[in-house]
Amino acid sequence: MTLQQRVEALEPYLIELRRHFHQYPEPSLKEYETSKFIQEVLDKHDIPYETVDETGVLAIVKGEKGNGKTILLRADIDALEIEEKTGAVYASKREGLSHACGHDAHTAMGLGTAIVLNELKQTFSGTVKVAFQPAEEIGAGAKQFIKHGKVADVEEAFAIHVNSGLPVGQLNVRGGAVNASCDIFKIRITGRSSHVGLPQLGRDALVTGSEVVVALQTIVAREVAPTDNAVVGIGKFHSGSRYNIVANEAILEGTIRAFSHETRAYLQEAVTRIVKGIATTHRCDVEIDWYDAAAPVINDEKMAQCAAEVGQRVEGIERVVVDYGKSMGADDFADYLVHVPGVYALLGSQSDERTAYGHHHEKFDIDERVLRLGVLYEVSYLLDRLS
Repeated sequence: MTLQQRVEALEPYLIELRRHFHQYPEPSLKEYETSKFIQEVLDKHDIPYETVDETGVLAIVKGEKGNGKTILLRADIDALEIEEKTGAVYASKREGLSHACGHDAHTAMGLGTAIVLNELKQTFSGTVKVAFQPAEEIGAGAKQFIKHGKVADVEEAFAIHVNSGLPVGQLNVRGGAVNASCDIFKIRITGRSSHVGLPQLGRDALVTGSEVVVALQTIVAREVAPTDNAVVGIGKFHSGSRYNIVANEAILEGTIRAFSHETRAYLQEAVTRIVKGIATTHRCDVEIDWYDAAAPVINDEKMAQCAAEVGQRVEGIERVVVDYGKSMGADDFADYLVHVPGVYALLGSQSDERTAYGHHHEKFDIDERVLRLGVLYEVSYLLDRLS
């Protein structure tokens, strides 16, 4: 039986798995039933695994032809807090939750790839670790696998993400930076209340916060090279309790995005410097809390070239694109790439209006043919790297 035939025979099961995950979504760090079901599938197919923290699962498939490199395949498993409105027969059964980003497909493909590789383990050397990773949406899952040493022996990392902006049969993969980093900040400015008619007795946190919002926009405009790409954005600003009271507190929340580790570090320093300077000018106290959601996704050039070449050989992948724009969207797969080289690719999942809605949209859905293509591509790439 050829690899193509093997995966085609598995396709109905892949669809069944994907629809199960789709109907029972769970939010980040609470993927308990998802994790249990993944373990049941691995047990059914005699695939060894380890658990990671509360909901992570690491399947381990060892080739029987001898020692070789160890490659990590990431499959994220968490869903989003958004009500599904697709009207599909397999729609979410959980109010306020849905797989509106395609992680149900990634999980099904990860299981399919583990099953196929386990059936073929006598044909290759080396080891594939399939990380069924929680909490991608909040940038916490990859850190769990790293913290527990699950990538200590890994030499390469690999992941694909379904993409509703690309037609089924299209693969996008290129070297270099492809996704931005994501750091989230929360600024708490503390002033002093007074009557607005006696402003000299107060320290206005609202005015201070307003100046911070404007000043932070100068970082990208005046401190980052025009040829670089970066974002400093404020999405939330809350201050004041009444029209005639000088506000004694302001809370701002925002994010910085960059495509290099150097620019990322510079943005964080610049935000901190400017915020503290303005607070001092207005005699206010300030605290800044940072949350590291994801590093930039930077693909290894040679592995990206290999991934493109493999895609050109996979039946059903009709177009491989190696020249496409970078995304300001983040993915914590990047955290693995800080430790090992790897590659992150996009696989088209759109075929009509129903499957063309953007990720994180309440009507997001996929053409399920991408499941078969995903498994075929993942197995082909991994076997090529292990050879």
